[in-house]
Amino acid sequence: MTAITRILALVGALAIALAAWIGPDLWRYKQAFDSFDDKAFATYKDMFDRLVETGNSAAATVWQVKVAEGLSFEEVDESIQAVAIDNNIKDVGALPLGDQVEAMTGEPWRKLKIYLYCNPLTAAKMVEHDIAYAAYLPCRVSLVEDENGDLWLTSLDMDMMIHGGKTLPPELLEEALRVKGVILDILNRAAEGDF
Repeated sequence: MTAITRILALVGALAIALAAWIGPDLWRYKQAFDSFDDKAFATYKDMFDRLVETGNSAAATVWQVKVAEGLSFEEVDESIQAVAIDNNIKDVGALPLGDQVEAMTGEPWRKLKIYLYCNPLTAAKMVEHDIAYAAYLPCRVSLVEDENGDLWLTSLDMDMMIHGGKTLPPELLEEALRVKGVILDILNRAAEGDF
């Protein structure tokens, strides 16, 4: 046998092994995806692309926006709160985690604050649709200082929750998209220090 024939035989053997390994599930996955939201495939592809790029499953499932140079933590903190008020989303708490770490260790630590926002009526509808959505509540926006002193805003990528399975009922989809828009508005405007 020539080298090319051996390579082709190996590729064929690998293809058969792969088909035997995923074959039974492939049809089941295809049927499931056929019944999912039209944006499901793109949603999972985006998530998988970020996973391949970063090698980090957490990074694959969040939105991250770098804060503009020159803005202080306090300025972005004020901006986050002002944009949330502007969007009429309920502030249901904040966790000054960086301050807590400093208090517990007695050592300076980077800045980290987690803001909790919720539209209670939308949250209730999501939970009525499926109680699993309760794990996503409330929406979180985090302002965090990285190891280089740069500031970042992060939040859970809501697309998987909205588009990752069967299409949400129209009224619920509309409300979920509105909340997504609010969270993205907070991330993008606060990253620029907008009020």
